[in-house]
Amino acid sequence: MSIMQPELEVVDRTTRSIRYLEHGWPSDLCRWHAHEEYELHLITATRGKAFVGDYIGDFKAGDLFMTGPNLPHNWVTDQFITEPVSTRDMLIQFSHESVEKLADGFPEFSSALQLLQLAQSGIQFEGFNPTFARGHMEAVRDSKGAERILAFIRLLVRLNEHAEKKTLSVIKLIQPEGVSKHAKIGMVVDHIVKNFKEEMSVARAAAMTGMSEVTFSRNFQAATGHGFVEFVNRVRIGQACGMLYASDDQITSICHKAGFKNVANFNRQFLKIKGVSPSVYRETARKDLANNVG
Repeated sequence: MSIMQPELEVVDRTTRSIRYLEHGWPSDLCRWHAHEEYELHLITATRGKAFVGDYIGDFKAGDLFMTGPNLPHNWVTDQFITEPVSTRDMLIQFSHESVEKLADGFPEFSSALQLLQLAQSGIQFEGFNPTFARGHMEAVRDSKGAERILAFIRLLVRLNEHAEKKTLSVIKLIQPEGVSKHAKIGMVVDHIVKNFKEEMSVARAAAMTGMSEVTFSRNFQAATGHGFVEFVNRVRIGQACGMLYASDDQITSICHKAGFKNVANFNRQFLKIKGVSPSVYRETARKDLANNVG
């Protein structure tokens, strides 16, 4: 299964309005996909790259996200992590209609609709207590019927009250009529992610899709939110981040392994995308990793 080929998922809600899922890693459920439902997604193990719409960023155990309708998403565990885990993801899926009807019946709950509006672009709940989040997820998992709805509402209220909500994607969703075009762009993105060390020109990428360079560049920008060269640099920097905290390789060596030709450009692109130098990122990431062990 391609990690970037967009797949539209249909969720069956005929018997229950709140759907709970959890899965380990690796899993066929770890894929680039979109669906009409909102999704609350808690990462419980590993670290890697979060892909939400046009957003690419880091994730670690304890991070909590919400995605809106038809917003494609995937969480890709770093290649340096090789041991399988039994539970990497806990997630809840629900419809806009369910919350909207709840707000119609109980006006006090209408502020939650603002949360759903933010989720159209994807949200990361920064600083949300992971133990608290997991407890709420387990309460939904372990209950059924009306009790499950109540457990879900309690969680939604807490999320709505949480101050640090980081919106992620500039482009909010994939329109159904654009799926075929997006699939062609997804094929190129998939190739970049898997072969990030290779030289990849706009001309070669356009040829893969059967588009002219101008048409490809326009569609790539629309589908990913980034220009082609910028996107390639973002993927390479993302790979470099994994190497920085997972290996003791010299930064010069990591620069070349990530696909950059010279250290000066690597350092410039790293600072532009991550806001810090590679050495500072390595030091910070390792401290963070140490704090999350055990």
